[in-house]
Amino acid sequence: MRKNRPFILLVAIPLTAIVILGGLIFGSQAMSDQNQEGDIQRALATATALETPDDVELQYLQSVNYGYGVCGLYKTPSAEKGFAPFFYDTTNHDLVLDINSRRYKSNCSLGSLC
Repeated sequence: MRKNRPFILLVAIPLTAIVILGGLIFGSQAMSDQNQEGDIQRALATATALETPDDVELQYLQSVNYGYGVCGLYKTPSAEKGFAPFFYDTTNHDLVLDINSRRYKSNCSLGSLC
């Protein structure tokens, strides 16, 4: 019994704590990414006057500005031309649909993505 106690205190408990902490960190990150898509869909549904955010289809989402923004394409059921581009600012929860705007060009243009 005396020989097992140092092993448990020095190896098993810290190892268990590290595994639990890692699971919490990476699990919350995965949940955050999932919630971010929902936030984008709700913002697009509000901007395009849709009843439910589930009607918005997202495609080619790309994180920009070290995770402070998301560029991508969206499609609504009433869209005749297919997918349209957008930029979503994750810190201010602001949506930009105008591809000629300065904010869209500085975050989502080809030069800023390369």
